Amino acid sequence: MVESKVVETEEAAPEQAAPAKKKAPARKKTVAKKSSGDKESAAVVSEEISSGDVIKEQRLGLINELIKKAKENANKISSKDVMDLVEASDIDIDQAEKVIEKLEGLGIEVVADNSVEEDVSDSEVEISSIDGIGVDDPVRMYLKEIGKVPLLTADQEKELAQAMLDGDEDAKNALCEANLRLVVSIAKRYVGRGMQFLDLIQEGNLGLIKAVDKFDYLKGYKFSTYATWWIRQAITRAIADQARTIRIPVHMVETINKLIRIQRQLIQELGREPEAEELANEMGMTVEKVREIMKISQEPVSLEKPIGEEEDSHLGDFIPDDDAPSPADQAAFTLLKEQLLEVLKGLTPREEKVLRLRFGLDDGRTRTLEEVGKEFNVTRERIRQIEAKALRKMRHPSRSKKLKDYLD
Repeated sequence: MVESKVVETEEAAPEQAAPAKKKAPARKKTVAKKSSGDKESAAVVSEEISSGDVIKEQRLGLINELIKKAKENANKISSKDVMDLVEASDIDIDQAEKVIEKLEGLGIEVVADNSVEEDVSDSEVEISSIDGIGVDDPVRMYLKEIGKVPLLTADQEKELAQAMLDGDEDAKNALCEANLRLVVSIAKRYVGRGMQFLDLIQEGNLGLIKAVDKFDYLKGYKFSTYATWWIRQAITRAIADQARTIRIPVHMVETINKLIRIQRQLIQELGREPEAEELANEMGMTVEKVREIMKISQEPVSLEKPIGEEEDSHLGDFIPDDDAPSPADQAAFTLLKEQLLEVLKGLTPREEKVLRLRFGLDDGRTRTLEEVGKEFNVTRERIRQIEAKALRKMRHPSRSKKLKDYLD
């Protein structure tokens, strides 16, 4: 059989279809044929921006992977599969639109995500629970309100989209409100990733607004299919940016996710946990860098995390303080303090106060001879003499024997 390889060079397309002010450079297409024993045909697409910069390798890899997946399904691929692969790649939604256009140019049909369509078209929104997700009062009220808004037909979508092009703000609001259930159906898939359900909905709504602003019905997309991309990106970016206790940059989160995917893949292939060297080889980076990424990916655990079925204990209760003295040392220190105070009572009040100030027995702050001299309005030498006399008294066997046991 014959396998075709298509190499295209073109000017970067603008985000929305608009009349070109300048004539676009001519497209160059080269078709090279080579024989192969497989029925499967693949297309590898390479683009160059007019400035000469080569498009990212990840985008080329994404296109090839999508082509391979579509060939397995009669040249069709669902928008969900496309979005899953987009999230796994380091490209944004604008680049993803160009990927879709390239796929359609190669005769591959991108079909709507039926699971989302069925979920959104359900006539009733479950109020008490959504697929096992507990719903509190604010969410329940919100779901009840958006359930009152009727869904739009394809013709109504086109009418609103045309009105938006004419500058009708009410049409934009109507298109947003009619698709709020779409946001809920997508947001519930991301519960349990570090953000509250209501926060996921709010972030998804921001993506919906952006989708409404950028929607061009003339391209032939159904709005729900187009909006799903923006909603999912808004939610996943919010999770990457806000879900962790210690914020990690989005690009590092994407690297961590890639490492986790490769780690799971190697576990299936090897039947064991992969070594850091094996992960580094697959990731194309040094072992030290892989270890650093694995360290960054660790989730912090709160010391207030409840422990036990009754949740009356916390994790912090079971973590020892290495700096804290042991019970035996603490008891010995308490006894020493009591004995020392008893010995000090055998001195004159002046001698006792001098020693307390010099050694910081009351507040833990030691004083110099000059500071103590100012306290008593005498010279440094006089304070030194008083201190020496007091220490000689404490060294007397009648007093020192009480403290010798603590010298060890």
